[in-house]
Amino acid sequence: MSFIEQTASNQLAVNELFETIQGEGVFTGVAAIFLRLQGCPVGCPWCDTQHTWDKKEADKIAATDLIMKTADTPQWSDLSGEDILALIKTQGYTAKHVVITGGEPCMYDLRELATVLESAGYRLQIETSGTFEILTSADTWVTVSPKLDMPGGFQVRCDAMTRANEIKHPVAMEKHIEALDELLARCPVQPGTTICLQPISQRPRATELAIRTCRLRNWRLSVQLHKYLSIE
Repeated sequence: MSFIEQTASNQLAVNELFETIQGEGVFTGVAAIFLRLQGCPVGCPWCDTQHTWDKKEADKIAATDLIMKTADTPQWSDLSGEDILALIKTQGYTAKHVVITGGEPCMYDLRELATVLESAGYRLQIETSGTFEILTSADTWVTVSPKLDMPGGFQVRCDAMTRANEIKHPVAMEKHIEALDELLARCPVQPGTTICLQPISQRPRATELAIRTCRLRNWRLSVQLHKYLSIE
């Protein structure tokens, strides 16, 4: 599988840019602009954005075509931070919370993008697997959804766990809770970091496990609100 190597270039391979509400984690219910980047080598079996895994030159399209996309496709546009800001303004988006997701957004150096958007009054949130170095501004809210023992063979980085403002862990079985405990023992988070459990695919058994564990540990439940509402 081909994927993007992290680079100092200010160009980002953008798969989608759209406005909705954040459906997961601490910012659930907040109006948000989603910036979805192309490329991910982690290989999560339950991933619902597998069309973002590979970055192929044949799938490159113009920014004007990107905005017109109405379905999940591997097509992407090469955009700078200034290009992205211009698209946000052109589209008339009013949300001030920008969620950078993927794919795996931390395959890119996001510091220039953060400077551009924060200077324009936006708050940034990154959703990452924690398997790449996190290069962004100090004010960016970092959500690490640790991907353990995935087919890609990447390890969750301790520096990513330390940087996290929020841990959002997908669970279906007790072994997923145990794996998170082992990770937290190996890579402790900072005091005050929010830990959310997110049932995989809204399965009743997974949801019951997540609720029970959150009650016992005073953690937080993340229910993927956008899926219940059938919105993007």
